[in-house]
Parts: sequence; C-alpha cells; structure tokens
Amino acid sequence: RRENIKSDANWPLFYYQFEEDHNKASLIWNFKTREELRDALETEIRNFMVDRDLIANQLISWNHVEFEVRYESLQDEIKIGDYYLRLLLEEGTDTADIQNPTEFFNDLYHRFLLSPKSHMKAMCLQAMTIVYAKSHEDIGHFNDAKFMVALLDRSTDRLERDRVLLFIDKLLLNKRNVKQMLDTNLLRQLVELMSLAHLHVSRATVPLQSNVIEAGSDMHRDTEKEWYYGNKEKERLGPVSFREMRDLWEDGTISQRTRCWAQGMEGWKTLDQVGQLKWTLMASGQALLNESELATLVLEMLYRMCAYYPSRDADGAIIRPLPRCKRLLSESNTLPHIAQLLLTFEPSLVEKVANLLLETMEDNPQLPRLFQNGLFFFIMMYTGSNVMPIGKLLKKTHLQQAFKSDEQFAQSSDIMQRSIIGQMLPEAMVHFLENHGPEKFAEIFLGDFDTPEAIWNNEMRRLMIEKIAAHLADFSPRLTSNVRALYNYCPMPVVSYPQLEDELFCSIFYLRHLCDTTRFPDWPINDHIALLKDILEAWKTEVEKQPSSMSSEEAHEMLGLKTGEAHEESKIRKAYFRMAQKYHPDKNPDGREIFEAVNKAYEFLCSKRSKSDGPDPDRIVLIIRAQSIVFKRFREELCPYKYSGYPMLVKTIQMETKDDSLFSKSAPILTAAAELCFHTVNCSALNAEELRRENGMEALQEALSRCVGVLSKSTTQDDRAAEVCTHVARCFRVASQFENCREKFTEIPMLVGDLCRILYYRNLPKLNAVVVQTLSGFCVDFWLQTQLFQAGVLWHVLLFLFQYDYTLDESGVTADQETNKQEVSNDLARLSIVCLGRLGGYFKGDDATPENPAIKKALNAMLTPYLADQMSQLTPRQVLKVLNSNTENPYLIWDNATRAELGEFLEAQQQAKIRTGECDPEMGAAFEFEAHKDELVIGGIFARIYNLQPTFPLVNAKKFTIDLLGYLGAQAEYLHSLMALTAGDVDTSTSGQQAMRLKNCTMALEALRNVLRNHSGSEEQCIGHFRLIFALLRMSGASAMQQLAVEVINATTANRKCVADIATAQVLAYLLMVTFTLPACRLTALETLHALMANTAIVKEAMQKGALIYMLDLFCNSQNPLVREQSASLFSKMMSDKLIGPKVRIALSKFLPQIFIDAMTDNPEASVTMFEGNHENPELVWNDDTREKVCGVVKRIRSEFYTIQKDDPMACWQLPLDFAVVYTEIEGQLVIGGVILKLFIAQPNWVLRRPKDFFLAIMGHFLMLISKNAPNGEELETTSQAVAALFVAQPLLMDQIPVQGHIPKLFASMSSKNNAIPKACLLVVRAIADNESCVRAISGTKSIEPIVKAMQARPDCISFAAEALALMYERQIPELVEQALRANLVQHLLEVLDSPLTDLENASAAKAQVVRALKAMIKDLARGDEVNAILEKSSVWSTFRDQRHDLFITNTNIAGYLQGPTAVAGYLTAGPSSSAAAAASSEPPPMDQPDLPERDLLGLG
Repeated sequence: RRENIKSDANWPLFYYQFEEDHNKASLIWNFKTREELRDALETEIRNFMVDRDLIANQLISWNHVEFEVRYESLQDEIKIGDYYLRLLLEEGTDTADIQNPTEFFNDLYHRFLLSPKSHMKAMCLQAMTIVYAKSHEDIGHFNDAKFMVALLDRSTDRLERDRVLLFIDKLLLNKRNVKQMLDTNLLRQLVELMSLAHLHVSRATVPLQSNVIEAGSDMHRDTEKEWYYGNKEKERLGPVSFREMRDLWEDGTISQRTRCWAQGMEGWKTLDQVGQLKWTLMASGQALLNESELATLVLEMLYRMCAYYPSRDADGAIIRPLPRCKRLLSESNTLPHIAQLLLTFEPSLVEKVANLLLETMEDNPQLPRLFQNGLFFFIMMYTGSNVMPIGKLLKKTHLQQAFKSDEQFAQSSDIMQRSIIGQMLPEAMVHFLENHGPEKFAEIFLGDFDTPEAIWNNEMRRLMIEKIAAHLADFSPRLTSNVRALYNYCPMPVVSYPQLEDELFCSIFYLRHLCDTTRFPDWPINDHIALLKDILEAWKTEVEKQPSSMSSEEAHEMLGLKTGEAHEESKIRKAYFRMAQKYHPDKNPDGREIFEAVNKAYEFLCSKRSKSDGPDPDRIVLIIRAQSIVFKRFREELCPYKYSGYPMLVKTIQMETKDDSLFSKSAPILTAAAELCFHTVNCSALNAEELRRENGMEALQEALSRCVGVLSKSTTQDDRAAEVCTHVARCFRVASQFENCREKFTEIPMLVGDLCRILYYRNLPKLNAVVVQTLSGFCVDFWLQTQLFQAGVLWHVLLFLFQYDYTLDESGVTADQETNKQEVSNDLARLSIVCLGRLGGYFKGDDATPENPAIKKALNAMLTPYLADQMSQLTPRQVLKVLNSNTENPYLIWDNATRAELGEFLEAQQQAKIRTGECDPEMGAAFEFEAHKDELVIGGIFARIYNLQPTFPLVNAKKFTIDLLGYLGAQAEYLHSLMALTAGDVDTSTSGQQAMRLKNCTMALEALRNVLRNHSGSEEQCIGHFRLIFALLRMSGASAMQQLAVEVINATTANRKCVADIATAQVLAYLLMVTFTLPACRLTALETLHALMANTAIVKEAMQKGALIYMLDLFCNSQNPLVREQSASLFSKMMSDKLIGPKVRIALSKFLPQIFIDAMTDNPEASVTMFEGNHENPELVWNDDTREKVCGVVKRIRSEFYTIQKDDPMACWQLPLDFAVVYTEIEGQLVIGGVILKLFIAQPNWVLRRPKDFFLAIMGHFLMLISKNAPNGEELETTSQAVAALFVAQPLLMDQIPVQGHIPKLFASMSSKNNAIPKACLLVVRAIADNESCVRAISGTKSIEPIVKAMQARPDCISFAAEALALMYERQIPELVEQALRANLVQHLLEVLDSPLTDLENASAAKAQVVRALKAMIKDLARGDEVNAILEKSSVWSTFRDQRHDLFITNTNIAGYLQGPTAVAGYLTAGPSSSAAAAASSEPPPMDQPDLPERDLLGLG
C-alpha cells in the first residue's frame, strides 16, 4: 500500500539548480547534458514498459542499480576523480573547496606518473600545484620530494621545468617537505636557475632619474669571451663568448657531451651539466616563466625556506650551529650569485635579494665578510626607487663589515671609519642612515634634499653610480656572458661630490645650513653636547690648518702618471684603481704603506682644497655661528657646562678689532665672535666670570669703542658696526650680574660713555633697545648708576619715552618689530621706563636696585613726583600711556605744553653733552614746569584738581590726610590771630595775601573733606587733630570754612577711634553752637551728632553742653521738617544710651508729654507730625495752646544759654530741679501708664501703642486699690472699668493674668468689707471668665465661695456675677463644680431665681444667666448628678428647667458703657506725614532753609 514518506532533501533548490547551467571543476551541466539525461530516461522507461507488457501478470521491478546515463558531450573532458582537469586548471586557486583533497591529489599524482605525454604531465603538475596550495594542511607532507628534485635536475623541457618548480614552491608550504628538499641538494639547482636572470634581455626599462647605465638598442651584452670547451680528452678551445657558443651549438660543433668551463665553475663539466648552456642551448618547449620571473620565484622559495629556520629561539638566544638552509646560502658558491642578482637592476629581484640577505645574515658568522662579494657596490649602483629593503639591509650590515679603512678616514668620525658605505656616500648620509633608520634614509636617498643633515639630490646619486660603475669596470657585461662569473673585490676611492666642496660637515650637520636660521629655524639637534665638542675640535683644526706637504708632482709620481702634464680625472681614477687593486691590504698585506700613499695622492689631486694655504675665514664664521645657535637653543641644558673656547674666541676678537680692514672684509668674524660671547654668558652666567678672567671684557670694550666710532646718522641696524655693538652690549648686560664684572666695568672709564653715546643715534632703535637693557643691568651697582647719571643717560633715555604710541598697543593689531617701526619705538620706550626705574631705585623685589637720591630728585623735577613714583606702581605700558596723553588729575597736570617744554630741555642738554661734554650741573633737578607754579600742592597732590575730582583714587590717602592736617596746622596760628584781630566775623572779601591764604585753607579743608569721604580708613589720621578741626567752627563769617569743617567732622564719625578721640577733646560745644548759627549745615551737624551719640562720653558731654535744649529748639521751632525729624532721631539715639539715656528721657519729659518721647524712639517722623497736630485721645491731649507754650519756653531757654556759651564754650547747662511745663488741659485727670483712663473708658476700642505696658501698670494700680481698706471710690470704679474695657479690647492680655499671679489676690479681695471692692472685683472676674487660661487658674483657687459672698454683699452685681459663673461652668472643669457644692452655690442660685431681684434693672436677664450656669453645672460628668439631684428637689427649678432663656440674654458688653469709637493704632492717628503735608500745602515753604546741601534738598539726609 501507499505510505506517506516525508523527504528531508531540498528538492526546490535541486530543481532550481537543475535548470541552471554549470561549468565548474566538479560539475559540467548545460542544455546538452539535460537533453542527454532526458533521452536516456525516456529510452529506459520505454524499454521498461515493453518488458512489463511481455511478462504480463507477474510483479516486475526496475533494475535501477545498473542504470547509467552516458553523456556523450563530456567524453572529451579529462576527469580525474570527481573533477574535470581542464576546468580545475582554469579556476586555479579560486576553485571551490575540494572534497577529499588527499584522495584527489593522489589520483593526480598517479595519473602524472603513468602519463607518457609531456602535455598531460604538465597539466597534472599544474593541478597538483593548485590542490596542494589549497589543501596542503589536509594532504600533509609529500614523500616523493626527492623524485621531484631529480626530475627538475634531468628535465630539459622548459614547460616541465617551470611546472615542477611551481609545484616544489607549493610543497615548501609544509616544513617537512623543506627538510627533504635540503637533503636532495635543491639549493644548488635553485641558484643555477636564479642566475639565469642575467640573460633576460627583454626586461622592461623603468624610467629612472638616475639610470646612468643604459644600453643602446644595438648593443650586444654577450660578447665577453668567458667560455672554454673541448670535445676530446684534454682539448681546450677558447675563450669564446656566449654568442659564439650559441653559434657552435647551432653548427653542431659542440653537443651535450662537450666539456665546458668558465670562471666561477668548480671544474670542467659536460654541456648538459652547465645550467646556463643547458637551458639556453639544449632545452626544448615554451617556458612558462621568463628568466626574471624564474629568479623571483626562486628567491621567494629561498626566503620561505630560511623563514622556517630562524637564527634565534623563542628566548632570543642565538642558535648554533647556524641553521643548514642559511649555512648553505652563505657558502662561497651560493652567496655571491645571490648578491650579483642586484646587477640585473630588476626592481622585484633587488627587493627580494635584499629581503633574503637580511634574513640570511641575521646572526650569521659570514656577515663581516659580506662586503667581499661586492654587495655594497651593487646595492649603491641600484637605480630604482624601491630602496626600503635596501635601506634595511644597509642599516643591518654597513657597520658590521671587517674591512680596513683607508688613511684618508683617519681624521674622519668613528662611523665613517667603521662603515663600508662611507667611501661611496657622504658622511651625512651615513649618519642619517644610522640616526634616523632605513625609512628616512630611503626618503632622503630618493629625493632632492638640501638640509642641515642631508645634502643629496639626483645629480649626486648619478655621480655616485657613475663612480661605482667605473670602479666595477667590465664586470656587469661579463655576467651577461657567464652568469656564474664571480666578482673579485677591490676597494674604490672615496667619491668626491662637487656639491659638497664648500660645505663644512661637523658631527651630523652641514654648518652652512645649520647656521641658515631663515631656511632652517630650530632644526632638531638631538645631541647638542656632542655637536658642540665636534665644533670646537673643528675650530681648533681649522685654526691650526697648514698648507699641504705633498706637491702635485709627487702625487702624479705616486700614481705612476707623467709629471708636468695635466691629466683628466678618468685617467687619474684608472691609475688609482690599478695601484689600489695591487696594494690593497686585503690582498697584499705588505702593501699597506704604499696603498695609503696612493690614497693620499689621489685625494690630493681630486680635492680643490689642495691649494689652501691656511685657515678659511668663511669656515671660521660658520664654526662660531654654529656655536651661537647651540648655546641659544640649549641654554638651560648647557647651563652647567663651562665654555672651553674662550682663549680662541678672545684671541679672534682681538685680532679682528686690530684689523684695519675690519669693516671691508667679506667674512663677519667679529660680529659672529661678539654674538658667541653673548650667547655663552647668557647660557651660563658663570661663563662671564671665565670670560673676565680671560681678559674678554677688555677685548669686548675695545671692539665696542672701535665700532661706536664709526656710527653715524646714516648707519643701519644691519651694518657690521651696529651688529657688533648689539652683541657686545648684550654680553655686558649678562656679565653685569656679577660683582667682579661690575668692578671691571667701573675700571673701564670709556665703557659707560660709549654706551650712552650709542643712545644719541635714534636711527638705531633696536640697538638702542639693547643698550637700554644693558644700562638697566648696570643699575644694580650704585657706582655704575652714578657714572651713568654723570654721563647724561637721563637726557637720552627720557626722550625715548615720548616716541611711544599707546594706540598701537590697544588696537589689538598684531605688530611685529620686523615690519612695524612704531612697535620698535614702543618697545624701546617700555625698556626705557624700566631703565629709569632701576636707575632711581624705584623697584622692589627681584628688580630692586640701590636707591639713588640724586637721580630720584632729577626725575621728580622732570617727570613730576607722581609720574616718577608711578614707575614702581604701574606697568610700563600704563606709565607710557599717561606720559603721552593729556592728563589733569590730582597728581598730575600733563599736556602737550608740558611735554614740549620738557622735550626742548632734554634735547638741548643732549646736544650739549654730545658736542661739548658739558650739560646742566644740576642734571635736571632744578627743572620746573610753568603750568605748576600757581597751584597749591600738598603732599604731591594738586588740591584744586582733587576737589574737582574727589573720587579720584589716591595712592596713599592716609599720607595725604596727614599732609593736609599738617598744612592746616601750620595755618592755624594765622587763623587764630585773624579771629583775635577781627573780634567778630572774618572778613572774606579782603583781597591780597589774606584772601589767598584763606582760599588755600578753604581749599585744603575741602580736600580733607573729600579724602575722608572717599577713602575709608584715612579718618584715623585725624586723631589728635580734632581740637584744630573743631576750632575752625568758630570762624564766624567764613561760612564756607565752617561748613567744610562740619563735613570733615561728619566724615570721621563712622570711625569708633575718631569718635573716642572727639570725646576726649571736649569740643562738642562748637558743633552745638553751629546748629544755631549756621542754618545751612544744620542737617549735616545733626547727622554728625547722631553718629557721635554712639559714645556714652559724648552723650554725657552733650547733656552738659546743652545739646538737649539746642535739639529741642530745632524740634519745636525749626521750619524745616527734615531738621525736626533729624533732631527727633537724635533724641532717640541719646535715649538709647544705657547710662545717660534715662536722664535724657527725664529731661525731655519736663518739656513734652511721654507719648512724644516714645514716638521719637519709635518713629521720629511720626513724632514731628504728632507735634504739629491737635489730639484728644486716651494717650494724648494736645492743641495749639500747649504747643505754643512749649515752643516759647524752649526758645527762651536756648537763647539764654547760647549767649553764655558763645563767650564761654566750656559753660554747662542744667535745668532747675522743680522745672516742668504744666499742661492745663489734663490737669486733675487720672493717668496710668500714659493713658487717660476716662478717655480710654469712653473709647475702649482705642488701640494702644503699648498695651502690655498699660496692662501691667493698670493691673498693678488696680490690685493696689483693692488691697486698701478705704480706697478712693471714684478712682477704684474708674480703674476697674478701665481694666474690664482693656480685656474686652485686648483679650489676649488675659493670658498674662495667671502668669502674673493676680488671680488669688483678686478673689482674696472679694471678701473685703468695703462694698466698692467686691463690685470692682466681680466686674474684672466677669471680664476674665471668657478666657480659658484664667478659668483654669480660677479652678485652682478658692474662688466660688468669694463670689457667693460678693453676690450676697452686692445684689446689684448679681447680673454680671451670674454671667461670669455661666462662662466658667461652660468650660466643664470638675474642680469648679466641686467648689460650688462645697460653697452651696446651687442653693444660693435657686434662691436668686426665687427672689424678685428688685435692685436690678433687668432681672429676667440675670435669672437667665443663673439658669445658664446651673444647666452648665448639670453637664459635669463627675458631679453633675449631685447638682441635678439638688435642683430636682427644688420647686423653683421646675419653673425654669424646661424652658430656654436665650431671648433674655443679649450680646451687649459689660454694663453697656464700655463701647466707644474705633481708632487705628499708634501714631497714625496724628495725621499725614510731614512730606505728604508739605506736598498738600498751598502755602510757600519756610524761608529759614538757606544753602541746603544738595543731598538735604533731595531728602537724602
């Protein structure tokens, strides 16, 4: 039956691929194969159906096992295993992964062995190469490697050779195969095949700039006669060329059994054993690889074989014996042929040879003898650009060669004596290779470079190649004839480069380029110490250089050339080559002396310097400049080193200074030497001492004098004389740091004069800048300062200051001295400021110099003291900006006129000093500006200007304050005498000296006022001078001076020490009198007094000197509201004093009601408003009559005291003990705590200013009254009503009653026999019963029983007593109910309900309150049942129990008479403020406000 079977095969993919065409090594499938498959299936089905019909009813089965499709279209395809060979070869290594690669590889090898056809063998080899390359790890090592090597050796088919070689190359992918290859002597065959590269004549020509060995198109390369042959025993024919050998082969003269020999072969061999002849004459077939490709393949195989056997193990240890592969490659019959491949100039071969040699020679004992193969000649001849591998090989090997250097290298550097390439490359290139590595060397070698470390270009490379090619002579052509020829090493003469003839190479630098800082600024110098040593040695060598001892005739004779004739360089070179090859020590150990003489002769003839007869000035300049560069750039690093070249340097300076042609010589030796002096001492200042010991200071001074003498107005900065002066001046500047050097300078009288003379030439601003810096350095010595001063240095330096343009510095534009002349002038001006500061000793700290009074005096006169002092305070730029600007400030009056005046004076003195040597004997100290003659100057400050600019920041405000006080003190005697003479007001209108002195005093006083106001802390300087200042207040008639004196005092009051000193001086009376005599400054005086009142002693003195009456007069009678407010504020301040304040308050209370005194303390403005208004309230009754009365009394008392005090400022003021101003309006009224009780009861809602104070006062008075047996009834009733009204208006005050302990006293007094007292107590209790704190305090006191007694004593008070009980019991306090039961209160209240209460106006309301109290008692949880039981027994209670009596109870306050009009709090009841009143007034303001200060008019106080 049928079964459902699920297939796991991906049939959709199969059907898709089935319809596609495939052409792969593992599958060929296309339309034709599909048709063949269909035909086969259809035929099979047809046959199957026929057979089924023949068998009829029996079961039949298809013989699918033997079914096979024969694809006729694939019959011509070679298939090995599962792969089509043709397609496999076409795909190559790109073929897909091979299934069962080992089995397939074996199938291929089997077919290779069985196939007789060479074409089939080649295809199998190619397929084996592809398979092994792709699956060598799976296949493993190849056991028949020996057979493949033998096949390569006996093969004569070029295609088979190449296929075998390619297969062997892939076999080397397995290390085990490599060992088999080495065992079968594969290397020998590889070297033979590799050498065939010399025969590749169709190699593409690379376009090279240095391709100097270039063959013509018709040139034959195989014409060298290298070959010998013989067909018979001992027959020797030849020599013949390789071309002739080819002709002999073609003629049949020679055959494969002909014996042949050529240089490089170990012996005679048959022709078929000579690789070159075998593959060029005998071989058949078309080669797959040309000779160069064949050599490339071989080199890759050799490199891979060497890479399998490193020269060091994993720990870095050298392996010995050397690995066999490298050992075989290092043998003499192998290594030379590898090296000689370089002469093919094929880029790929050269690169691979270099890599192979680098790998082979690592830790190889044969490395020192590598040069004998000519390797380095061949390398340096290479003309290609892929020189990186060559550079690596050279880096590894050039210093490892065991060759003997020539005598000409004896004076060279160590690296040139050890490097094998030193004879071919310039020393700089050798250093470059060693110092910078092969990468940078390759970059330099291929390019055109002209730098301090490398001068190299294509022309130099071309010249080098030409020289090497000439040295190798005909060896390269020989290789094209005999690829096994070997090079016989012969050293070549040193290559001389014309481009380097004028160069001086030192250490690793060409000094000419190193000194060219324009082209090569800051060129890297890694070892500056070594460079400096080499330069010094080169200097010594150059100085000691003598003419050559060899003549031209001797040199020609040594080389075997005819003397007396001119010989071309090529002829000289051939002669040298011949002699050098003959006597070289490597070949002729006894010929060393002759060889050295030959080299010397050749060097002499080739060198253009053979005609030199001594030191070269240009070279000396380079040597000196190079040292300057080193010292300049490595100043810090060279600081510890002492310079050893001073003897030569000083001698050079002395010789150049004495040279008559100094300024006409082309070589600027003196300039370079002077510069080197500066850099050496600037690098290490201790070198200055060494220079001094070598008499260098004298030599430099002589050079300076020589150059200063030729300076003129036309000299430029680049002139030699200016340059020498610049360097010498810099050197002196550094040397001036040492005392010994400074002493030496003082011993050279012309030095200071020469330096100052240079400053005369303004056409040399840069030189002037250097000299100014030098003079600044000299200023550390007082005697040098003096010498400079006497030499007229100020005339020169001061003029530089006025060439400054501050707009350039502030413009933000980048300015360079090389392109902007103004920047040069600006820099000179800045340096001049520093120089002047050091000359006078203005600076502190690191720049400090000795103070020179004479120079300071001169600078103060010419620059003004302020500008001179600013040099120590401001930066040079800031000082110069002031100097070149028009300025008018307290310190300075400076403009175009003053600058012009000073400039004319300086130029006149400068000219006189230069021309005659004479100038102003005072050196400018007596100079005076015309603009400053009429100014009052105090302490260096213009008083007039300062008063115009009072906020100007002063440098030393305290000093200026002292100076002002000193000036005023000096004028005090004159002022006092003036007051004594006038005996009245001072006459300020008098002209002449008196007016000027008064004006100056006023100006000084104003300046004092300004400095105190604007410079905090300066007021302390007034301590000890207050008697003087206060005395100025007596200058009546001089109101301006008086006002300024007040303002000065005012400015000092912020300082506590000043206030204390004023207190000590006892001078307050003067200030008090001014408040009366000088209305214009009353506000200032009051402000001053307000500040002074912080001192208790002054408050005390004020009370003694009548301050209270003066201030009270202002408060009462002044028309200026601000003055009145200020006086009120002053009273407040006085009353705040803990010691004197109470006395002030008491004294004031004799004139004014207490509320005014309190208002002054709380709000002075409100107190003034209150004073002006009419009032009638519980706290104040005030009207026009009372006000006029007070004002009149005050004015009279003040006038009387002023008359006394004017004559005697020490007079004291005191009121009579019984003095008081009586106010009839409130006479006889009860006043408690400043509150009129009747008015308070009438206005109970009046908001008191101090309710708590009133509460304490009235409660105390009330308790005092109820404690008496017979108090005044009217007073008691008024007091109790006032207390009740207070608690109604201020309920919070009731919280203070329990705290004060008033409750027990209150209830204790209820039992008094005086009937007025219980009523008063009940009235108060009713008021406090509404407060929970009071009720709880009552519950803790025996209170119910006294209430009952009071109710019994005063039935007319039952109403508010019952209301009090109701309020208390509604608090539900059990203790009160318990007291009620004990006191039989319930029974008493029932009696009240039962009585008619005829004494009460509203009995029903009273009974309602009783019912309310009883019902509240019933609600008590603890004792309420007892109360209810008592009530239930009463027949009276039943009448009131079930009814509500709220309609009988009203909300009226106690007795209904405690209500009054509502008022606002405190002083606001007094009316509008003074400012508002003034604004609303329709009348003009008062006239007693003259000359108010601006701040007072603005209301700022």
